[in-house]
Amino acid sequence: MKIGFARTNSEINNCFEVMRELRPHLSRKDFSLRIKQQQKSGYYLVYLAENQKPIAVAGFRIGRNLAWGRFLYVDDLVTFSSYRSQGYGSKLLSWLLDYAVQQECDQFHLDSGIQRTSAHQFYQREGLKLSSYHFQKVLKDRT
Repeated sequence: MKIGFARTNSEINNCFEVMRELRPHLSRKDFSLRIKQQQKSGYYLVYLAENQKPIAVAGFRIGRNLAWGRFLYVDDLVTFSSYRSQGYGSKLLSWLLDYAVQQECDQFHLDSGIQRTSAHQFYQREGLKLSSYHFQKVLKDRT
């Protein structure tokens, strides 16, 4: 098992199939382009691989704000459905939490869609607490 940063085009592209389970609206071309654009503003893509194949991926950023101080925010976290409940998500989440501590973050945050009840159960088992509601208004349709 290996956890590493996806930096090269090949590493990023290898994460697409896993990420597509969470973000099915993205095409392979859009995925690579968006990752590269987001990396310019501090987004990181990491993956957990078995036998050179990504099984779980996470996208995150580190920031500061008045409410949280220095924080690590997880934008994306997903494990291939056929590999769920085998400890891979837990290992990647643990790595993210350790990385947040190494980066001297005060807090760790993520949002999860209200329909993802099994993900919520996973986060709670891993010690994360439900702490707020997230509100949105779509200003531009992404299709």
